[in-house]
Amino acid sequence: MGLMPKAIEVETAQVNTGPLTVVVLEEGKTRIRHRHVISPPVFGLLKRIELRAGDRIEAGKTVLAVIQAEPASFLNPRAKAESEARLKAAEASRMRSESDLERARAALDLAKKDRSRAEVLKNKGAISAKEWDAMDSNFTVLGRELRTAEFAMQVAAFEVTQAEAALQQAQGSTGMAASEPLKIVAPVSGFVLNVMEENSRIVAAGTVIMEVGDPNDLEAEIELLSSDAVGVRPGAEVSIEQWGGEKPLRGTVNVVEPGAYTKVSALGVEEQRVKVRVNFTDPLPAGQPLGDRFRVEARIITWSEPHVLQVPTGALFRRGGDWMTFLMESGHARATKVQIAHNNGTAAEVRSGLNQGQTVILHPPDSLTEGTSVRAR
Repeated sequence: MGLMPKAIEVETAQVNTGPLTVVVLEEGKTRIRHRHVISPPVFGLLKRIELRAGDRIEAGKTVLAVIQAEPASFLNPRAKAESEARLKAAEASRMRSESDLERARAALDLAKKDRSRAEVLKNKGAISAKEWDAMDSNFTVLGRELRTAEFAMQVAAFEVTQAEAALQQAQGSTGMAASEPLKIVAPVSGFVLNVMEENSRIVAAGTVIMEVGDPNDLEAEIELLSSDAVGVRPGAEVSIEQWGGEKPLRGTVNVVEPGAYTKVSALGVEEQRVKVRVNFTDPLPAGQPLGDRFRVEARIITWSEPHVLQVPTGALFRRGGDWMTFLMESGHARATKVQIAHNNGTAAEVRSGLNQGQTVILHPPDSLTEGTSVRAR
């Protein structure tokens, strides 16, 4: 009896059925969805800009920049033709923005009606929580799309106003003297994001002066490995974490960009990355405002099922090209080949080889072989 080998103590777990979710965790940053670049429509002397990054602006009222147009350019027929063409293009853009705005309003109105009907059915228990969440999320996303269309409409109207002012200067109209400075007013309400030109100097038409936007119009931009981005689809649920608040913020994937780019990691390894843009479905916190280009972490759900036969990944090991595990049966270890599908790093979906309720050995030691006596620790 004293010479008999002692049973090896091992940790065990049960094969069970339950929910399984596969996620991709990666870093990213917030970004203002619609940034507007301010630039003068004509050549001239830019007066010194007093605004600084963070200053609040109001659409149609705040003067962003003042430029003293060069008189010689107004006598140039080419400048007049360019101003006329710019005005036509701006008017066409405004008409397109009006159409997009009406479409967004109609879509939001329909989503609002569907949500109201779904709310009644939810109170009666006629629809599942998943269906209600989908309708509620769709209503939130369409609301953001409406605000996007309104922003685009404001920008288009601003472009038309600027083009008209430039054309009037070029024509030397009676309503505006040639020597009167051209004022560039804010196209949208929000804040100054960046100021590129502070000092007074001669600038050409189209020179970037500043960027403006609304920090409340945020989205998250996540940089995924191309191998991970393949499994991400628009509409996938996202949890925004490590942004500075106590609770994660919910979001949905809006766009997975079709093109990748090369990025060198901190270890000097070249990686192919893909940008994924995420819309926030939860309201942004008022007491802890997020800003532009703030660091966040995103947990993107790539696959999820409520009832899956699963085994802890700590019980799995490779033998050749197959997945194996040790079952504990009658105090002995028995090597079993299993077929694994989805794996989230903690648990793996079992396609074949195991049944619910069986006991598997976690982190089997190298000394463990077929038929070895074992006992649960």
